[in-house]
Amino acid sequence: MKLDIGGEESFEVGIDALWRALNDPAVLVKCIPGCKEMIDEGGDRFKLILNLKVASVGGSFEGAISLADKLPPAQCKVAVSGSGTLGQGSGSATFSLEPQAAGTMMRYSGEGEIGGLVAGVGQRILKGVAKHLIGQFFKALRRETTAPVTPQ
Repeated sequence: MKLDIGGEESFEVGIDALWRALNDPAVLVKCIPGCKEMIDEGGDRFKLILNLKVASVGGSFEGAISLADKLPPAQCKVAVSGSGTLGQGSGSATFSLEPQAAGTMMRYSGEGEIGGLVAGVGQRILKGVAKHLIGQFFKALRRETTAPVTPQ
């Protein structure tokens, strides 16, 4: 089953700060819904361990994420793949960052392919779940990029 995503989000931080956050595994672990671990495999490639639960359906997943075509701090392509107890999936997305008067605008678009048990719930439901998970990611990313710095 094919799934398309896209949209734009504004952030109240500068483009450099947002770029750093989007390339920091420690930040991403806190932002990717259900992410338990993100292991750096070098060369902008990472192994992901996820435990996701949406409504009454949940499962564990293991996957990979890689970054390519990076033009700091303006754009990047992200490729993901994984499988788990409920099925498998893969996809890619491109995001671009543009400075704005009050921060940074992020535009993103991508597509994915989902198979296995999870694909049986139907495209309309999966699209809603994807939208919910993307919303959770951006909410967490805003929290991480605007969090006050604590002195050490």
